[in-house]
Amino acid sequence: VLLCTPTYALHLAEVAREHGLPIRDSAVRVTIHAGEPGASIPSVRERIEEAWGARSVDHAGGTEIGAYGYACERRDGLHVNEAEFIAEVLDPDTGEPCAEGARGELVMTNLGRAGWPVIRYRTGDVVVAGPRRCGCGRTFLTLPGGIVGRTDDLIILRGVNVYPSAIEAMVRTFEVGEFRLVRSRSGALEELTVEVEASEAVARDLARMLRERLAVRIPARAVPAGSLPQDLWKAKVGLFP
Repeated sequence: VLLCTPTYALHLAEVAREHGLPIRDSAVRVTIHAGEPGASIPSVRERIEEAWGARSVDHAGGTEIGAYGYACERRDGLHVNEAEFIAEVLDPDTGEPCAEGARGELVMTNLGRAGWPVIRYRTGDVVVAGPRRCGCGRTFLTLPGGIVGRTDDLIILRGVNVYPSAIEAMVRTFEVGEFRLVRSRSGALEELTVEVEASEAVARDLARMLRERLAVRIPARAVPAGSLPQDLWKAKVGLFP
């Protein structure tokens, strides 16, 4: 079993290809990922599974609160382990509970940590408030799509809320190496450009997809392979002003 961030699993796969190592033939049968959105994003999960020939599973937790979320066999999001945690999905501005299907900040109280208890801890994780019904039969709170973003990663482009995880979901549908989001300002407006280690044609198709699906223009620029820094731990997309 491989346990790491989604970014690192893809990095290992790239290194394996460069060295001619057939990791699909390895003994790895399951990959478990946390630390950043990815394993609940179908396009990212498919790339990891294709590279490793293994089943990819999402997982979630935090240093301050412990491991609270796990994916069931349906793999369409996370369940919160409500035997050990009290979970709330709140509007980050008003503090009011979010209705089912709405996005909000995950606020957690852990019940099983004697040495480091926290009460109503604001995780900064953006999730969708799901039902307590799942096709797997479990009744713990569901978080459809897993962790969909971070409150401090939100980028507002001409009135449109954009999370880096939404962009990554589209980037990973193409054959690209590393990618990076570059933030800048044009007067009072914030701008965003996606740099991808890919061909000019891929960059054009990606820019078209971003415009169609997010309803905002985000240029995509092709850069040479190996020219972008590699993140071996948690990805830092969106943090390059």
